[in-house]
Formats: sequence, structure tokens, C-alpha cells
Amino acid sequence: MKIVDLSLQNTILNRFVAEIRDVNIQKDSLRFRRNIERIGEIMAYEISRELSYEAQTVTTPLGESVQNVPADKVVLGTILRAGLPLHAGFHNYFDRAENAFVSAYRKYTDETHFDVHVEYLASPRLDNKTLLLVDPMLATGYSAELSFRALCTKGTPSKVVLASVIASRQAVEYVKEHFPSNTILYCAAIDPTLNEHYYIVPGLGDAGDLCFGEKE
Repeated sequence: MKIVDLSLQNTILNRFVAEIRDVNIQKDSLRFRRNIERIGEIMAYEISRELSYEAQTVTTPLGESVQNVPADKVVLGTILRAGLPLHAGFHNYFDRAENAFVSAYRKYTDETHFDVHVEYLASPRLDNKTLLLVDPMLATGYSAELSFRALCTKGTPSKVVLASVIASRQAVEYVKEHFPSNTILYCAAIDPTLNEHYYIVPGLGDAGDLCFGEKE
């Protein structure tokens, strides 16, 4: 599996990641959502390098120009609800993509133990398409795996790209073991550990709550 950690490059992406981590800037939910969206746009640009391309002739007012354009049929999938701003950022660039949505959530049995449940799935057929699955926080990897398995009931994608804003090292290892070997994982940052509640440390907290308010 190919792992791409974009934090190893010095780009403007690092500033947006710094802002979504900052407890003071996090108080502005509008800016938090917009920063997640902007991170999605930058990651979409980087991931576009993984696509197949074909030549296309374009007629201009003065002649013709040949441009290499993406040839893949992309399905952009996300995990509700925290994934919505990230999905929006990706969709700004992959504006011709089909879209898929999965509801994967933690159901706690006590303060520190939980199961992941998938209750909703809306997706086109995936056969012979590129599945781009985006999820802002890759903590354990369980939600991403179950979401991927749910999506695969709609067919077998020819290429799988998983994108996360912040991943834990543990989740990266989990994804290596439970996703197809040719999966490509893109992260804006990879953090070293999880706490006793399986939140990424240092991470940023609960991305869904920061985007849309605390849930009951």
C-alpha cells in the first residue's frame, strides 16, 4: 500500500491543518468548516496525480489545443456527518464525480468500548471506477473499513484511494491490513497515538462536533 503524508512537504496545507487544531480558532465553526473544505481542495489536487489521463482536443476561438485530462470515472464517497465539509472540498475539484454517502458511527457499550455501525448507504455502481473515500479523522480505521465494505456491495472499484485529514499511526497500520493492497492512502498529517477513548492525540477533538455542534 502506498502511504502519502502531505505534512512532510512545506506547503500552505500545513497552515490550514494548524488552524483546525488550534483550540482558539476552533471556536469559529464557520472557519473550521472552511479550513476542512480547503484542505479537501488541496488534497484533491494532490490525489489527481494518481488518476489515468487521456488526450482531449479543445477548440478555442483561435484554433485547437490538446490537453491531457482525467480519464477515470470517479466516485467520491464520504462518511456522515463529519465528512461533509471535506467532501465539499473534494467535490469542488472532482466536480464531475459521482457521489456516495455512508453513515458509520460509534455506538458505545461503556465509556471506553464501542462498536461501529453502518445504517445508511447511498451509492452508484462502483464496478471499474475509482473510489475516492474521504474521512477527516482516521482514528482506529474501523469506520473506514466498514464503510468501504458497505460500498463494495455496489460493485468492485478498479482503484481505491482513501483520504484523511489526520490519521493515527495505529489506523495507518490497520488500513494496511484491511484494505486492498493497491489502495493509496493520503493524509494531511499522521499523529502518533490514540487516547483511552480512541481519539487521535494530539489530533483536534471531535471533527463532527466542531463542524456542526455537539451531539446528544
